[in-house]
Amino acid sequence: MLTALYSAISGLNANGLSLSVIGDNVANMNTVGFKASRVSFGDVLSQTITGVAGDSQVGRGVLVTDVSPLFTQGSFETTASGLDMAIDGDGFFIVSDGLGRYYTRAGQFTLNDEGKIVNPDGLALQGYVADASGNITGTIGDITVSSQASAANATSKVNLTINLDARAPIVTAGFTLDGNGDGTNDDPANFSYSTQLTIYDSQGAAHDITAYYVKTADNAWDVHYVFEDPANPGQYLDAGTQSITFGTDGELVDDNSATAISFNFGTAVTSPQNVTFNYGTGTGETPAGTGLDGTTQFASEFAVMDLIQDGYASGSLKNLNIEQDGTITGIFTNGQTRVIGRVALAKFVAPTELTKLGGNLYAQSYNSGQPIVSAAGSGGLGRVLSNTLELSNVDLAEEFIRMISSQRGFQANSRIITTTDDLLQELVNLKR
Repeated sequence: MLTALYSAISGLNANGLSLSVIGDNVANMNTVGFKASRVSFGDVLSQTITGVAGDSQVGRGVLVTDVSPLFTQGSFETTASGLDMAIDGDGFFIVSDGLGRYYTRAGQFTLNDEGKIVNPDGLALQGYVADASGNITGTIGDITVSSQASAANATSKVNLTINLDARAPIVTAGFTLDGNGDGTNDDPANFSYSTQLTIYDSQGAAHDITAYYVKTADNAWDVHYVFEDPANPGQYLDAGTQSITFGTDGELVDDNSATAISFNFGTAVTSPQNVTFNYGTGTGETPAGTGLDGTTQFASEFAVMDLIQDGYASGSLKNLNIEQDGTITGIFTNGQTRVIGRVALAKFVAPTELTKLGGNLYAQSYNSGQPIVSAAGSGGLGRVLSNTLELSNVDLAEEFIRMISSQRGFQANSRIITTTDDLLQELVNLKR
């Protein structure tokens, strides 16, 4: 009878622990990235009474053999924050406090005052950092975005696609910047058409350039590139002339784009700044083109169809974009984009053996094995989903069923104790 008491007590303890685990699961049903745990039971070593062990053994109760997390995939929730991330796969985010690395499935990240991507506890997200050119390196460290900026780029090439009206009359007078004859270069004259464009110097300052097209002969044009003199505001300079020739079908023959136009924007920046103006691939160039892939001379209105230049001003970080392979791309105010880093993920041979630290964090243990670290989207680690959070994998209906089962087990073991107590009371009463 005393054995029954101790067996029932073990049942109370085991089922009570099971209720504790169930309570923890239910309490964390809304915790992002939480993984529910499951209790495993085992019987205590049986007592051999007499005879052959297999025929004369009495069980001594129950014990909890294991409490292990279930790393099944949780469902996803779409959010408004681009720094909210979820892993569709078996990987873990890696975070660090500067002293050690920890692992988590919770992807609620924000920026701290140092511009690092951190979790709610201030631990920095780890990833492969990129160099100033946006090339991913093999170094894993804190992903920092606050110091990211897009440097200015001086214009070196301009591509134009236009149509010069073949019906335009030939301009016999020479092109001049002093059309009114007052001695100031502020009144261009003797040209057929003009268009404006913007180019950037080595410090990213924008300069307005006007291209004046002068028809000098049948199928022949000169282009004058005029800009404001930095040393004399209101006065204009002609940076140079470029000749363009066409064939009888209006096709471009040669735009002489091999010769760059030199601009002098002052001593504070790189000067002279050489810029090439490309109007297409002419039939007389090497290698020869069709002459119809860019600028043409047809008997129709002057029109600018396309204008592209490769310069831009400096820019600051405006937004972040995170790809499914973990690549974090910065979008800058000058319209440029550059890779800032790539999220690193880790996986373990035995993730159920990781040590729970609280705060959705896990630590490596001896039984979990070493972390296998790689970029997202490789090695079965899973893909990273931006604007998404992984919810808890707690199944509330299943937890309620386990709760009822554990509660009934607890009640049944309590009844065994009371029944055994009644038997002992009867035994004591035999003496009376």
